[in-house]
Amino acid sequence: MIKFLSALIFSLLIPLSASAAEYSDGNGYTTIKTPVRTSDPNKIEVTEIFWYGCPHCYSLEPLVQTWKKDLPSDVDFKFMPAVFGRGWLAHAKAFYVADLLGIEDKIRADMFNAIHVERRNLNSEDALARFFADYGVNEDDFRKQYDSFAVNSRLSQADAKIRAYGARGVPGIIVNGKYLVSAESANGNENIFKVVDFLIEKERQK
Repeated sequence: MIKFLSALIFSLLIPLSASAAEYSDGNGYTTIKTPVRTSDPNKIEVTEIFWYGCPHCYSLEPLVQTWKKDLPSDVDFKFMPAVFGRGWLAHAKAFYVADLLGIEDKIRADMFNAIHVERRNLNSEDALARFFADYGVNEDDFRKQYDSFAVNSRLSQADAKIRAYGARGVPGIIVNGKYLVSAESANGNENIFKVVDFLIEKERQK
């Protein structure tokens, strides 16, 4: 009887151990050498580094939206545009203009769709001004925001953080300023948020 109970307990522990060891540094995620301070120490911050023009970000977007629908109260999710190339700057500025105007959630899907499905060229201030006009944004107001101190400050802050994260491409998910998850590290887009959920639980236990 004792042997049976010992075997039963051992068999129950195996799945837990396997689950706990499923991901590790270099297997699922990369640990950031020097943790980057988050906005709110009382929350677990999850940030997606992205570019509207990135086809991989476009394919990940439905998974992002599904995952973030039921965020627990202790998790804070953010988007952060990256500028890894000359053509990325206009899209990063567009993100911050939309965010400052409170319409980023309204234009996000349409922006991705316009670029990747309709094949529209939205790489200039003029083209973006016309795009934003469809959402009731006056052209002059858009242009004022596009080159504003607020937008440029946010760009600089984002660039500094992305450098500190050690990110080299998009999409990338940063968990609590400590871990970087990518499609490559997670072995596919479909596994990214499995790793993210694992890391969130890891942070909760600290």
